[in-house]
Amino acid sequence: MKNMAEKTSTPIITTLPDGKICDFIDGTIRKDTPEEYVRQNIERRLVKELGYKPERIAVEFPIKTGSSTKRVDIAIFPEGAPHKQEHIDIIIECKHEKTKPSDKKNGEEQLKSYLSSCPNAQWGMWTNGRHKSVFRRIEAEGRVLWEEPNDIPAHDGNIDDTDRPTRERLMRSTDDNLLFSFRTCHDHIYITDGLPKDKAFFELLKVIFCKIHDERNIPKPLEFYATTKEKASNDGRLTVQKRIGKIFNEVKKRYPTIFEANDIITLKPRSLAYIVGELQRYSFLDTHIDVKGKAYEELVGSNLRGDRGEFFTPRNVQRMAIQMLDVKPGERILDPSCGTGGFLVIAMNEVIDRLKGSLVGLPTGDAYRQVLNEKIRETAESSFFGFDINRELVKATKMNMVMNNDGAGNVLQNDSLSHPHQWEPEFRNQLAKALDIEATELRSPDSIGYMDVIATNPPFGGKLPISDRETLEQFDLARVWKKTESGHWEMTKDFYSSRPPEILFIERCWQFLKPGGRMAIVLPDGILGNPDLEYVRYWIMAHCRIVASIDLHPDTFQPNNGTQTSVLLLQKKTDDELRKEEKQGQLDDYEIFMAQTLAIGHDKRGNILYKRNDEGEEILLPLEGEETELYEVGAKGDTSRRFLRPTKQVDDDTPVVAEEFLAWKQSAVLGW
Repeated sequence: MKNMAEKTSTPIITTLPDGKICDFIDGTIRKDTPEEYVRQNIERRLVKELGYKPERIAVEFPIKTGSSTKRVDIAIFPEGAPHKQEHIDIIIECKHEKTKPSDKKNGEEQLKSYLSSCPNAQWGMWTNGRHKSVFRRIEAEGRVLWEEPNDIPAHDGNIDDTDRPTRERLMRSTDDNLLFSFRTCHDHIYITDGLPKDKAFFELLKVIFCKIHDERNIPKPLEFYATTKEKASNDGRLTVQKRIGKIFNEVKKRYPTIFEANDIITLKPRSLAYIVGELQRYSFLDTHIDVKGKAYEELVGSNLRGDRGEFFTPRNVQRMAIQMLDVKPGERILDPSCGTGGFLVIAMNEVIDRLKGSLVGLPTGDAYRQVLNEKIRETAESSFFGFDINRELVKATKMNMVMNNDGAGNVLQNDSLSHPHQWEPEFRNQLAKALDIEATELRSPDSIGYMDVIATNPPFGGKLPISDRETLEQFDLARVWKKTESGHWEMTKDFYSSRPPEILFIERCWQFLKPGGRMAIVLPDGILGNPDLEYVRYWIMAHCRIVASIDLHPDTFQPNNGTQTSVLLLQKKTDDELRKEEKQGQLDDYEIFMAQTLAIGHDKRGNILYKRNDEGEEILLPLEGEETELYEVGAKGDTSRRFLRPTKQVDDDTPVVAEEFLAWKQSAVLGW
C-alpha cells in the first residue's frame, strides 16, 4: 500500500464486498459469476487488444425485441454516437462455459435475434470461454445472410485484419483471452476430429508452431491466415491446409528434435481452417510470458498430467525461486524433473532481459529482433537443460521453450535418478555435446557436476518409491544412518530397500552441481521436520550451505495436492570448505534467510484470492496517472495512452519474498 501511495498523488482505496467484482468498463459492482468472468475478460480484450474506447461500450444495455425488453451483455457504438438501440454496431453475448452454442434460449440464435432487432448492428460475437462464434449480418435482395468471420473488427473498423492480418497489426493477448482461444481450438479438435485429448493437444501444438514460425519469418508477409471465404467452402479449407502444410514443412526442418521428418498435420481441413482463423490475429512473440505460460500450462496439465506425482509448480513459486537464484547469462541451468518447463522458461526470460541490455544502442526493428533471436538460440543451446522421464512432457517442454523464447535448449528424455552408465547412448551423446565434453566422461555420479544452477520440483510421495538396487547404490541418502553418542550422524554400509524419490533427488541435484553451484528445490515439509529424516537434514548441512528456507502456504499445490511444502535454496560446498569444516570438527556458522508465505494467490479450490481489508472486503487499487500497457493503435500505427480503472491485487507473498531475499543477499557473502 505504501508503494502505491508513493506513486500516485491522490491515493484512493475502495473496496469490494465478498463475491463481487468491479466492472472493467463502467465500474459497476456486479456478482462474481462464471459468466461475469468471461465478460470481464472480453471487456478487457475490447479495450486492451482491439483498442475500443470504454465510452463506446455499454454493459447490460437494454434493447427492444418485439414486445419485450432484453439486456445484451455488451453493446458497442460508433465513436461519439448516443447510446441508443438504433446506433449499436456490435453485440457480444458472454455465457457460462456449460452453455452450448446450440442452446435455444441462450445460444447463438439468441445473439442473432438481438442483432436482427438493431437496424445498424452488423457484427455479433457469442462466447462461453471455450467456444467462440462470430457473425456478420448482410442484407442482400431482401434476404439476411450470416457470414462467419474469424473475429469482430478492431476499433478503427478495419475488417482486413479479420481475414489476413499484417505483421504490424498483430495483437498482444491480455488476461485469459489466449487461454480462451487455446481452449476453443482444443475443444474444436476434440469434438470435430474425434481425437483423444492428448492427440488433440499435440495437433494443436503443431499449428501453434506454424504460427510462431510465420511470425519469425521476417521480412516475408504473414502466411498463417484463413479468410472468411476460405472457411466457408471445402476448396477454401483445402487451400488453407496446403498453405499451413508448407509452413509446417519449414517448422520440421527448423526443429528436428521435436518433429519427425514424416510428421504431418492430421487435422481435418475444416478444423485446421477454424483454428488458424482463431489464432491468426495474436502476436505470440509479443504476448507477455505469463499470459502465454498460463494458457499453455493449463492446456498441458489437463491433457498430459500422468500418475507419477506430476503436480506442476505454480508460476508465482517458480518465478520467486528463479529470481532468488539470480541466474546470469553464461551460467548453465538445469531442471532434472522439468515437467512442462516452467522453471526453464522463466529463467530463460530473465536471461533474455539481461541479453537485451547488452544490445543497447542497436536500432530496433527486424534487424534487432534477428540479432536477439540468434543470441537467444545460442544461449539456450549452451546453457539450458531439462530432463524428464515422461517423453510427452519432454516434447511439451521443448514446445514451451520455443513458444516463449525461440530456444528449445537441451530438453531430453531421461530418468534423472538412473546410474550414468545406464543412460541411453542418445541421451549421453546429446548431453555431452551440449556440455562440450567427451561422452565417456559421463560415467558415474561423481563425474556429472557441470551445472551452475538447478531449479526443480521433483516428484514426491510414498506411492513412487525407488527400489532398484543399482539406483540406490549411487546415493549416501539411500543408506541407513545411525546417530553417534556425540550427536553426529554416521553412514552405515546397509541400504534401505526403497527410498522416496524426493530424498534421492536432493543428492542427485547436488551431484549435478559444480562446487559453489546453487539449487532451489521444492520439498515436502516432512523432510525438514520428520524426526526419522534427521539424517537427511544432517547430510544437507554437511554438504551444502542452506541459503534460504521458504515455507509455502498449505494451498500452494491445491486443488491437485495438499502436501505442505517448502523451497530450499542450497549452495554446494567447495572442496576447500569441506576440508576446512572437517579439520575444525564442526560446521561453520552463517545466516539463513527464512520466510513464510501467508498468501499464495489462490485457495484450496484453485480460485484466485485478492487482498482484503480488515473488514474482509477486497481492496481496489486505483492506478490513475500511471502509465500502463493499455493503449490504442490508430490506422497509421500511432498510439495513445490510456489508464486502467481501479483493480484488485492478487494476495500473493512470493514477489515480496524474492524482493526481500535479494535485498538480504547484498549483505550476505554468497559468491554469486
